[in-house]
Amino acid sequence: VQLQASGGGLVQPGGSLRLSCAASGSIFSINDMGWYRQASGKQRELVATISKGGSTNYGYSVQGRFTISRDNAKNTVYLQMNSLKPEDTAVYYCNAEIRIKGSTWPRPYWGQGTQVTVSS
Repeated sequence: VQLQASGGGLVQPGGSLRLSCAASGSIFSINDMGWYRQASGKQRELVATISKGGSTNYGYSVQGRFTISRDNAKNTVYLQMNSLKPEDTAVYYCNAEIRIKGSTWPRPYWGQGTQVTVSS
């Protein structure tokens, strides 16, 4: 199973970016999916999560600016980031709780990370 993230880049303050993360491989089912970020010298923190049914949860610093969504048919999670600030600069990691075919229990998987830089 692999999680492939894309969509990062350099954007000016106030701008927008959309991240995508697609899961592939021998997947039986996917439960929660989400995004975390890690800025240089800081611990990894929650950005947003979304359940299979669409219930969402956001980190305090991104509420009202970021929107998480998913396409269950495509095993893909998205993060629409608006009104970006320099403090949003970080490596963004996608995460998914996946049950692979032939297994009994799901386990967490992580994508490779995509850099988001907000700077003028």
